[in-house]
Amino acid sequence: MLLAGTDDGVYRTAGPRFESARRVLDAGRTMRIRRFDGWDGVFAATKSGLYRSTDGGDSWIDLGVPREEVYSVLGDPAGERLYAGTHPAHLYVSADDGGSWTELAGLQDLPSREEWYTPRHRDEAHVRSLGAHPDAPDRLVAGVEVGGVHVSDDRGETWTERRDGLQDDVHHVLVRGPDEYVASCGGGLYRTRDAGESWTRLDRDLDHTYFREAFEADGVLYAAAARSSPGTWQGSSGADAALFESRTEPPEFEALAYPGRPEEVVLAWAARDGEVLAATNRGRIIVRELDGWVQGGTLPAGVRSLCPV
Repeated sequence: MLLAGTDDGVYRTAGPRFESARRVLDAGRTMRIRRFDGWDGVFAATKSGLYRSTDGGDSWIDLGVPREEVYSVLGDPAGERLYAGTHPAHLYVSADDGGSWTELAGLQDLPSREEWYTPRHRDEAHVRSLGAHPDAPDRLVAGVEVGGVHVSDDRGETWTERRDGLQDDVHHVLVRGPDEYVASCGGGLYRTRDAGESWTRLDRDLDHTYFREAFEADGVLYAAAARSSPGTWQGSSGADAALFESRTEPPEFEALAYPGRPEEVVLAWAARDGEVLAATNRGRIIVRELDGWVQGGTLPAGVRSLCPV
């Protein structure tokens, strides 16, 4: 089965190739659907709260995060602490499976905190991405839109800014290793190999600069971008989007054709049974086959996150 977080809640399909889908959670815009090693079930971070399902999406429990708009969720590699990032940009932790929550107020003490805002989001910001790596289980990586990347080495109690050399409109941070991250930003694709002490821009040779999320599977780095922000994605020409793959080190990206290009932007990725899946802002699911990307199925709302179950 496949769960998709969309602009209209969570949908479930039998897999990436489907003819019909059923909405299983009516929670409004769903930012993230995620599973974590060592944790039971699946989590949905939505504009109306953080939900958990332990039966494949048939039933859901609202975990009662203190702020309603939850943009990101992380179950730590030790299976002990559950984190929720919200709008406005606050971070909460639960040590009892979501039964109770405590704010990690250290995030508010960062020197740049008063700079975290954008007119597009009510002059506020949100913790849009949370990540960790099993080889550094106490280290949290937070991506803030708009506010940069920040790292904690004590499970979120205190934080260090890692935003120098990075465009601050951070949509997602792919944690490839304890010190290596790829940040997808509204103004470029960046990589660090020293836990954010320095950043290198990966998209200098590309024409598209608005990135939402990067993904890695079997040593291949995937990314997708539009030429500009969502306000330009309407009309007959759509987003003028592109999908990129790199099989080299350092990354050298190749643009590939895909169903929906160039009008539709790929916003979500997943891997299932050896296949790489992607989904677009117009609800299209696509599948990577040996000779390229092919159509899977179409959902009735734009997709923001994918999660096999």
